[in-house]
Amino acid sequence: MAVEEATPPEFEVAVIGAGPGGIAAGVKLRKAGIDNFVILERADDVGGSWHENHYPGIGVDIPAIAYQYSFARNARWSRFFPLGAEVKAYHAEVARRFGLYPHVRFHTNVAREEWDDAGNYWKLHTDDGSVVTARFVISAVGAFVRPKEDAGIPGQQSFEGKIQRPADWDDEYDLTGKRVGVIGTGASAVQIIPAIAPEVARLEVFQRTPVWSVPKPDFQVPAAVQRLLGIPGLQAGLHGSALVVVDLVLRGVVSAPTGLARPVMDRFDSACIAGYRKYLNRVVKDPVTRAGLTPDFGVLAKRPTMSNSYLKAYNRDNVDLVTDPIDAITATGIRTRDGTLHEFDVIVLATGYEVFSDPETYRPGTVVGRDGFDLARFYNEEGLQAYQSVPVPGLPNRWTLCGPYSWTGSGWHAFVEMTADHAVRAITEAGARQATVVEVRKEAADAYHRAIYRQGESLRYYLTDLNGHVPTYYRNSHGDTTYVRPSGFFEARRGNRKFPLDDYRYETPQSTSGGGGARRPADSKAGA
Repeated sequence: MAVEEATPPEFEVAVIGAGPGGIAAGVKLRKAGIDNFVILERADDVGGSWHENHYPGIGVDIPAIAYQYSFARNARWSRFFPLGAEVKAYHAEVARRFGLYPHVRFHTNVAREEWDDAGNYWKLHTDDGSVVTARFVISAVGAFVRPKEDAGIPGQQSFEGKIQRPADWDDEYDLTGKRVGVIGTGASAVQIIPAIAPEVARLEVFQRTPVWSVPKPDFQVPAAVQRLLGIPGLQAGLHGSALVVVDLVLRGVVSAPTGLARPVMDRFDSACIAGYRKYLNRVVKDPVTRAGLTPDFGVLAKRPTMSNSYLKAYNRDNVDLVTDPIDAITATGIRTRDGTLHEFDVIVLATGYEVFSDPETYRPGTVVGRDGFDLARFYNEEGLQAYQSVPVPGLPNRWTLCGPYSWTGSGWHAFVEMTADHAVRAITEAGARQATVVEVRKEAADAYHRAIYRQGESLRYYLTDLNGHVPTYYRNSHGDTTYVRPSGFFEARRGNRKFPLDDYRYETPQSTSGGGGARRPADSKAGA
């Protein structure tokens, strides 16, 4: 008696997220001839963080020529460091140009991913109770997974004034003449503070840790330069040259003998801190404020920022830096540990995000694979790891574009393109072998993780020993440096585009009747 076939999935591929990574994945899928895919996006437009974030002063902190897709270079950037609205428009234009909008399902937040072992596909459970089924899944969730709803400060819910958050900014609220407190001095706060300082009555910045903020060589791009950048191959050449420099620096750090790397790092940090003190002496007038803004850690230990106006904002009469620890948020403001109550009309919670490199970011039961394999449990017990930063054994037919040890020091688009290439290459190979299941082999993943962990020894020294006193998302709660890939950019790109195809295991449906859903491996095929 023939066995009834399982209901096929609705889509061949589901991409989670329509930010820079999701757009890259969609374009790569279309170029590979795969058109039966859906992009599930929680917001109402593409762009990811560049759509959801529209706070005052938002912009990129790397040059535009390094913050774009290799397949959609833009010669018409208005500024060397574009502002947020222009970056958002760029992503929307790329999505339109490559025909991605018809594939996007907006207002769809994936709450749970569940592997169906009988049907060999994924069930994606959404917040509205619906289920999307897909043979393959590409998670294009970015590095900053979700804003921290709880800042960890008692009384947060008691404040009776206006709460503003970078990821949920109320543009209709008028800050003119208001008393404003900003909690946090990270990348978002560095842009918000100088943008709102001229219009508010008083601005107090509550700082836990100083931030490195170096000058930003920003300027409007003249029309003549835009025309020059439109010459075919010029932008690619300039960007490639920058990547070579980044590659050499990162490879030098991770490949240098420990005995040489450690003293060099020590002297490098000491020299940078001394130089930054001199810079602060020229920029910040008040000596007490200047001392509070001086880091006691290396420039690369915590995400550095670029701004021509952040430090200068503290020279304004209406701006003050508060370094006393916060005791609680009250109905009328913020009380610090010294007993002072700072009263405000508005509090800006620039307190950061849950980041992909932290094991705590992953919730138990939200990604469940073969035989009950739980990604959150695995990451918390075994540490964050993934083959070439993309697939994890136990999660068949699934790839993450921003996974453990993924950032290579390049612009965001360069590395999500390479991880998208990895996922699409594996999916295409599964199709060529007529396989319904493709899963990275555990032995290949383990060997890769051992190698990448060894390569990270110098980074771990820099972030956990030399600068272990500073909170940073470059180092997670396990003491691992899983944010940064300890290799050069080109090694990472080569690894993701040319990985041995037989580092994966491929399974095809049982061809004989009565198999009850059993599987057999596809015929082996050499691959490199």
